[in-house]
Amino acid sequence: MKCTVKTFGITRDITGAREVELEVAEGATVHEFKQALFKQYPRLASLTSLFIAVNHAYADDGQVLAAGDEIALIPPVAGG
Repeated sequence: MKCTVKTFGITRDITGAREVELEVAEGATVHEFKQALFKQYPRLASLTSLFIAVNHAYADDGQVLAAGDEIALIPPVAGG
């Protein structure tokens, strides 16, 4: 299934786009999604932290994705 992925901050810089499409198997987990993502964009794997949000909520690696889910890459954030 095709996933539309929203990017922010450094993840947008790495992918070069506000949204990217990624193909994953039906019933893929967030962990499997991340493996496909890192294969397509290897620099993302080097980030010190990268959270995945599905439908506006943080997702753990075991969560199963469904067609139509809104996926967002939440990069490391620093502030002072």
